[in-house]
Amino acid sequence: MKVPFHRICLYSQLVDGPSRKRAIRSTTSAGHAGIHPPQDLRPSHKNPDQHAATEFADDELMRRRDLQLFFTAAVKLWMTRFVRFPGIKTFAAVSFFAGLLAFSQFIQAQPAAASSAFDEYVHGVETRLARQHAAQSTFFSPGHVSTVAAGAVQIERLSPSPDFFPSGAMIHHWRGTAFVPGAKIADFERLMLDFPAYPRHFAPQIVQAKLLSAASGPVDPSHAQFPIRIQGQMRVRQKHIITVVLDSAYDVAFQRLDPRHGYSLSRSTHISEIDSAGTAAERALPSSQEHGFLWRLNTYWSYEERDGGLAMQVESVSLTRSIPTGLGWAVRPFVESVPRESLEFTLRSVATALRHE
Repeated sequence: MKVPFHRICLYSQLVDGPSRKRAIRSTTSAGHAGIHPPQDLRPSHKNPDQHAATEFADDELMRRRDLQLFFTAAVKLWMTRFVRFPGIKTFAAVSFFAGLLAFSQFIQAQPAAASSAFDEYVHGVETRLARQHAAQSTFFSPGHVSTVAAGAVQIERLSPSPDFFPSGAMIHHWRGTAFVPGAKIADFERLMLDFPAYPRHFAPQIVQAKLLSAASGPVDPSHAQFPIRIQGQMRVRQKHIITVVLDSAYDVAFQRLDPRHGYSLSRSTHISEIDSAGTAAERALPSSQEHGFLWRLNTYWSYEERDGGLAMQVESVSLTRSIPTGLGWAVRPFVESVPRESLEFTLRSVATALRHE
């Protein structure tokens, strides 16, 4: 039986080929209608020499991260083929690839340029949303809410051109629109502010959730003073060829234009990849060992009482690793499909929960 070496040979394009390099202009994220991003979400400013050196280091470390993913898949492939042939041949093959896997553990956190690119991109998104939310007539993206039938969900991709992506990273931007007959603005806010109930409403994706703080007093929107600011934490499990478990924390703010129009902004403050989740060996991987399936995630909701129900529009912007050459069969379904599927799942789950209020 022949082992498909072509999968391994394809990887030389990444190891030996020229890396994409591109300077990303750092831009401080602007506030959104009076709600300002935390300091840790704002890009740092570096001189050109520091930026060039950091970007070169990011390229080199990203190759090491890709090698780790590649050799993990290669070990599984070779062990599957060779376990049928006991003896020295099996031992040599497994030992060889186990050694390569150990060498490939030198991986990295997100590239520095990726964070700056993400901040630059969401600055534009939040600026646009601030203009929309300034008046009732422009509250939603034109031509979307009126075309969505009751119970239907409309999903569209807004991701930027790949030319905008920094080396080793991808930005994913999706928008979803839905209408729920009979729902009220307070129903939506009460649902989204109840973090401990997330595992019930958003199972099986959200496994655990808890509210860390509520800076504006009671979480009940009927008695709270806007803007309402909270911090929440959740554990998410995603399975798409591979299973990934993430612990994440978010700063969330809810604001109203008037009693019939509201919007919210959620910004991730920390995301950790969990190894061996649910077992005695469970641990949060240090940033140097994470695989980059999700580095940053911002979510923006707009909602309006109209036509006897609640119209909702949600946008998600996420930052992930890029797809390594030769590993698209394992990584692409996760980094490309999950952002869209997660947005649609969340929107449908919210609509379902509101119909049962």
